[in-house]
Amino acid sequence: MIKAENATKRFGSVMAVDHVCAEVRDGSVYGLIGSNGAGKSTFLRMLAGVLSPDEGTVRIDGADIFENVAIKERTFFISDEQFFFPNSTPAEMKNYYKRFYRNFDEARYRKLMNAFGLDEGRKIRTFSKGMKKQVSVICGLCAGVDYLFCDETFDGLDPVMRQTVKSLFAEDVDSRGLTPVIASHNLRELEDICDHVGLLHRGGILFSRDLDEMKLGMFKMQCIFPDELPEGAWAGINVLRLDRRGSLYTLTARGSREELLAKVEAMRPSFSELLPLTLEEIFINETEVAGYDVKKLLF
Repeated sequence: MIKAENATKRFGSVMAVDHVCAEVRDGSVYGLIGSNGAGKSTFLRMLAGVLSPDEGTVRIDGADIFENVAIKERTFFISDEQFFFPNSTPAEMKNYYKRFYRNFDEARYRKLMNAFGLDEGRKIRTFSKGMKKQVSVICGLCAGVDYLFCDETFDGLDPVMRQTVKSLFAEDVDSRGLTPVIASHNLRELEDICDHVGLLHRGGILFSRDLDEMKLGMFKMQCIFPDELPEGAWAGINVLRLDRRGSLYTLTARGSREELLAKVEAMRPSFSELLPLTLEEIFINETEVAGYDVKKLLF
């Protein structure tokens, strides 16, 4: 398990990470959301042991990460700006990583390189941004580590490749308990993969919740009423958000599913249906309750 307690990092007068406390359970997919400059990359670099905290601690299974070779062998960091040795090829980078990761799966590496249509003998500097990201992802997955730290990993990938990478992450989470920590400025990128999300703003975590808990007791519904609703019609329903377009009402509410359906049906709608909540909608509702306007922080 990853645990950060009051982790702080400064660069001169700039507070990059401000007393962050966070826990990441093994086998979960943790999404780290935040606008540019929120401190996501710095926090990931502390998790990867690239940087040491100025204050507080960042530990994996109770052990400090910085300059801890045994812990670093269990982690792989995919940075936002890809770094490869000058004039290197994917095959040369693979051989380099094999020196540090004893469980590197070379057979899987070759399989994925072929599946992605990448030439392992070609100079990486001639690859596009998306192709470089693919090489990093392949090396990270084949390293056989327990923790994969991803900084804007989906940025630069086309939609098909994004889903492919997410599927590979999910496969490793399910088959061997991989724990990815994925930083992004885009909630929609993490919609279908994360089970826990933290909002980082100005170096500090404002909000960190399990998605299953956030979804519990929250529903979205669309209704059409043939007649004008009387004032106070929604009394007795814990409405978080209500939008109206003519006779069409879209509401997000808390409570039990059965009670919400019963109360709406008692209002005699000509049409009603429950809709799935998006991650963005859940996060906006939860952060507004906590006193934050996530739309101003992220969009």
